[in-house]
Amino acid sequence: MRALERMERESSERVRPPYELGCCFEGTTGLAGAARLSGGPNGAGARINGAAATGKEDGASEALAAAPEEAAESRSEEDLEAAMAVEEERQDEGVKGDGGWVGEPLPPVLGGSQPQEEAGDALSLGESSESDDSGGGSCSDYGDQDKPGTALQRLVPEGDVRFPDTFQTNNLLFYERFKAYQDYMLADCKASEVKEFTAEYLEKVLEPCGWQAIWRTNVFEVLVEVVDMEYSSLKAVVRLGDPFLCENKGGAFTLECLQELLALKGHQLPLQELWVVFDESGGFDQTALAVEHVRFFYQHIWRSWDEEDDDDFDYFVRCVEPRLRLYYDILEDRVPSALVADYHSLLSQCEEVYRTFLDLRNSLSGSDSESEVESISVVEGVKLYDRIDRLKQKLKLIENPLLRYVFGYQKRAGLQPKGIRPAGTTITHVVSATMMSSLLACLLREKLSPASCNEEIEIQFHSDPLSAMNACYKGDRIIICPGHYLVDGTLYVADSVELEGYGLPDDVVIEKRGKGDAFVECTGADVKISSVKLIQHDAVEGILSVHQGKTMLENCVLQCETTGVAVRTSAELVMKNSDLYGAKGAGVEIYPGSTCTLMGNGVHHCKEGILIKDFLEEHYEVPKITLVNNVIHNNEGYGVVLVKPAVSSDATEGTPANSEGKTDDVQASGEVAGIVGEQLHQRASGGLDFYAGGDASEHAKGNSEIANELSAASLKKKQLCKKRLSHLGITEADDNLMSQEVFVSIVGNQFRRNGKGSFGTFLY
Repeated sequence: MRALERMERESSERVRPPYELGCCFEGTTGLAGAARLSGGPNGAGARINGAAATGKEDGASEALAAAPEEAAESRSEEDLEAAMAVEEERQDEGVKGDGGWVGEPLPPVLGGSQPQEEAGDALSLGESSESDDSGGGSCSDYGDQDKPGTALQRLVPEGDVRFPDTFQTNNLLFYERFKAYQDYMLADCKASEVKEFTAEYLEKVLEPCGWQAIWRTNVFEVLVEVVDMEYSSLKAVVRLGDPFLCENKGGAFTLECLQELLALKGHQLPLQELWVVFDESGGFDQTALAVEHVRFFYQHIWRSWDEEDDDDFDYFVRCVEPRLRLYYDILEDRVPSALVADYHSLLSQCEEVYRTFLDLRNSLSGSDSESEVESISVVEGVKLYDRIDRLKQKLKLIENPLLRYVFGYQKRAGLQPKGIRPAGTTITHVVSATMMSSLLACLLREKLSPASCNEEIEIQFHSDPLSAMNACYKGDRIIICPGHYLVDGTLYVADSVELEGYGLPDDVVIEKRGKGDAFVECTGADVKISSVKLIQHDAVEGILSVHQGKTMLENCVLQCETTGVAVRTSAELVMKNSDLYGAKGAGVEIYPGSTCTLMGNGVHHCKEGILIKDFLEEHYEVPKITLVNNVIHNNEGYGVVLVKPAVSSDATEGTPANSEGKTDDVQASGEVAGIVGEQLHQRASGGLDFYAGGDASEHAKGNSEIANELSAASLKKKQLCKKRLSHLGITEADDNLMSQEVFVSIVGNQFRRNGKGSFGTFLY
């Protein structure tokens, strides 16, 4: 504090009037530890408030307070009169403050500006130093109130309870927990060091005593006060709060009962069972956060068998991060509900088997004999350990974000159809949130009349499409009345079922909730969906997947979010007069060996319009594709994309590709004529001769280009197959074996305003 030292030095020789320093000191008790600087328009004045100071500051303030008396002895009469005149003027113009008169700041005299600037610097340093110390020496910054989502709020208990409010800590964001575990709590520890690292973390950020918490169990809640900490065991030493507050859930717990229970526990409780009581001062924010991180870790991240897998790898990378991401993916509905149920089931099984294994191991370790019974127990222990290992591998598959969807897909692919209803009857399921008499009359007249079906119709009513689909058997029909229906699960269509909307597609809307589940999964032999609008939001899987069998989609609207419609290997899709848009991937994905017929559809505002998967691999079959009178427009990439390998080591013959991934035009044209024949030529309306004559329209060019490329790829597939047969010594192949070729009918399609053009290839 250079200004204060200079003031003290000058006061020992002579006391200068306050206005020469350019500041006035408010109050009669001296300077304060925390000072406030204020001034006039030019910042020339300063006011310092506070309590009595000590040391050099006291000497300076006393000298200033005694200024009128000492000035009479040390200064000339003229200086004294001038000082008194200025002081009277200041008091006449000023106003009464908390500790004295405060007037408008006066212009500084010679040498006055420099001390005042030094005083201002000293005050700024004081404020900065005080703010730095206000953190209490905390080593973490994840509780910084300036960061989004980190402010701790008050959690008011529900219902009529007497408990105080607690800190709201269960809504922390992913990055907050990630940062806390990675940077402060676990760092690069191994599984065997987790408890030790956690104890060290708590010693740095946890208040050792003086805070209240609610002790919560399955049967009661009680207010306690923390008086000490046992960091090594992650426990708090507590006593019952005053006043005694207890909420019973399954019995009558009195003060005496809880005191006896605490005595049995040595008055030590695990931190996971404590919820910190809210305190407005902010002094216990870090304590509440630390307790929350410990509780969350041992509830959702830690597994009792983690120490068994201890190795030199980073525990955080191996276990904490994938489990934390999975928790938030489940929380945000990004994991299929069936996969979530499988994960929790596997987790329960693994915990149960691991407990059995520990009991068996402990019983063997306590015995020294080598009896036959113990030998059998050893064999049983090996079997249990092997089962635990298999369960852990399945858990890791789901915890891995890249593998969990493959695992989930395999589960769904095994969905079994119900077949014919045991009674041999079929049922018409009517879905409506509310049924009005007029709507029922129209249904009976147009859809449910015995005369129209030539037989009696059994009818069941449902309030949502999912319950109706789950009740279906082979041959059933679902009629969905106009309305907006929200679906929380996946519509699995495993049997031959017809689903139709009663009205226009925009009047019959089925909207998907949740991000993880697929929307519509079809495995039935003959499925028909018509006159409905399907809406999907922020999903991780497509809006409709045809895994096997035949699915017909007619007069529908598909508002996608990720992939649109996927036609898997060996499946068949017939899509007519429908509108598909909004896919972040491809609007339609066609897999090898599938059959896809698209007629009169609109595919627009997707990443890519139609994506044809690579089918040149040895075990893949050629897809059969028909594209007629579709309008493919306003897609970000190509209208149609063919995925194929950039280089094939097996092919000595084939179609060369130019630098842009496009097949050589002349050679492709000749190959197509040899493969597809006159029928394809007629269907394409002369499009295959486009490169011979350059006056064809842009739409015809797109149709021709797609047909040429697919046919050339089919020829290449045929050549590869012939070469593999020749390696096996087969010189004359069977005609049926060699007839794998694309059944192409590409005509009348319109390609407009696609970002990269009507057709392209993706080389990998």
